[in-house]
Amino acid sequence: MQIGYSSLSNLAVLRSNIRRERISSYDRSGGNNDFLVIAPGVETQLAEIRQAGCIKHIWMTMSSPDPLYSRKIILRMWWDGENDKFPSVEVPIGDFFGIGHGIVKDFWSLPLCMSPSDGRGFNCFFPMPFSSRASISIENETSSDLNFYYYIDYESYSELEDAYGRFHAQWRRDPSTAGWGPDTPNIFDNQQARDEIWSRQTLDDNSNYLILDARGKGQYVGCHIDIDCFNRQKNDWYGEGDDMFVIDGEPWPPRLHGTGTEDYFNTAYCPTREFYTPYHGITVYSGTPEWPWGGKNSLYRFHIEDPIYFESSLRFSIEHGHANNLANDYSSTAYWYQTEPHFPFPQLLNVEKRMPSTLERKP
Repeated sequence: MQIGYSSLSNLAVLRSNIRRERISSYDRSGGNNDFLVIAPGVETQLAEIRQAGCIKHIWMTMSSPDPLYSRKIILRMWWDGENDKFPSVEVPIGDFFGIGHGIVKDFWSLPLCMSPSDGRGFNCFFPMPFSSRASISIENETSSDLNFYYYIDYESYSELEDAYGRFHAQWRRDPSTAGWGPDTPNIFDNQQARDEIWSRQTLDDNSNYLILDARGKGQYVGCHIDIDCFNRQKNDWYGEGDDMFVIDGEPWPPRLHGTGTEDYFNTAYCPTREFYTPYHGITVYSGTPEWPWGGKNSLYRFHIEDPIYFESSLRFSIEHGHANNLANDYSSTAYWYQTEPHFPFPQLLNVEKRMPSTLERKP
C-alpha cells in the first residue's frame, strides 16, 4: 500500500482500502477530563499500533507548573521490531516540535508548528510509516504531575510497500564549543583580528558541531539549531560557520559544502529579526542594540523539496564560527528517514545537563 497523497492537487483522488484512525487522550467516561495525568519520573505509553500504517499528524499540549517542561519531557518512538532500548525518536518534546532552549512560542513551518495560545499547541505533519508496529511514549522528568493531551492521527493499511524509510529524530547538545579565536568583541571593527580568523583554513570537519551521524540508506530532511551566545568574545555574532555533509564516506572536500551558518538556514547578512516560512526561518532572536546577536537564537531548515540522500552513511556538521573559532552553547534536532537498524544514538543527557544556559551575558 502506498502512503496517502497530501498535496492539494491530489486531494480529489479517491483511494480504497485505507482507514483513517486516531488514538487520543479523550475521556473514556464521556466527561471532559480529556487528558492523562503523568506522575514525575514516569514514562507512559501513548500509542501501540500493531499493523501496517502511517502516522500523518500528531497534536499535543500539556499543563505543567515547570517553566522548562519542554526540555524536561522526553518524546520517544519505535517502529516495527526494533529494540526498545534504541528508539528511532528520542528528543525533548519542545525541541521535537521545532524550538530549543526550553522556549515555547507561536511559530509555523510546513512540517512543524507551535500554535496559540502562546505556542502550546504542538503539531507535527511529518509522515511516519511502519509495516507492523508503531509505539510512542512520553517520559515526565519534571517534579510535578503533568496533564497531557494528545491526538495521533494515522492511516491503517493491509500492508506497506518496501520503498519507505522509517522516521527518525535526534537531539544533541554541546554547552560550550571549544573556540580558539582571539578575545575580540567585534572583528568587523578590528581588521587584524578579522584577518587572523578568516585566514584560518578548514580542511576537515573534526572540530565542527555534529548534528547527525547516520548509518544505513536514507534521506535527511532537516533540522533546527539553537545557539546561545553567552559570552561576547571572539566575534559579535554566531554566524560564518560552514555546513558540511559528508555522504557515504566520500573523500574531502564533500560535495555539499556550504558558505556559512546564516546561508545554510537561507538567511543572509547577520539577520536580526524573527521570520517564518514553510521551509526555513528564525524562531528565536534575543539580540539587543548593545549586542545584536547575544543570547538565545534558533533557526530551522527543512529539506522538503531537496532531501539529502545517502546510501550507507551521512555525517552532517557545522562550524561554530569560521574554522570553529567561537565558543557558544549549541543544541540541535535533526530529522531524517532511513532503513533499520539505525546507528545507536548517543546517550541522552540527563535532565540537569539538558537545561538551557542561564549564564549571564558578558558584554
